[in-house]
Amino acid sequence: MTYPQLPTPEEKLADAKRLLGIPRIVVICGSTRFMTEMAEAELRETGAGRIVVKPGCDLKSPHELRSDPIEAETLKVRLDDLHRAKIRLADEVFVVGDYIGDSTRAEIAYARSLGKPVRFTHPEVDPAPLS
Repeated sequence: MTYPQLPTPEEKLADAKRLLGIPRIVVICGSTRFMTEMAEAELRETGAGRIVVKPGCDLKSPHELRSDPIEAETLKVRLDDLHRAKIRLADEVFVVGDYIGDSTRAEIAYARSLGKPVRFTHPEVDPAPLS
């Protein structure tokens, strides 16, 4: 006797978004050196009817939250965890910029491990292009 497979959390989330009529969700990834380009991508994606989530802070700019090195590292870890949650929530990932650093490379790998489609403003920087 075979039993039906229970839906995965990802399938439950997709079903809930579909039932609620939630538009496609896009998470923007990339180096925070491209914050201006991210804002432009957010505008275009929103204009296309998508919900957009992106990095909420630029760790490269000076700010009192990052004045203490230990607190700054704790903040970075917390923000990395938060961004991975955004990737889990999203239907697809949009990578902005013509440079891929270690953090963005890890986000792309994570998204792909979850089966999320990944788009690029500059496809030539894709660390694992499809052949």
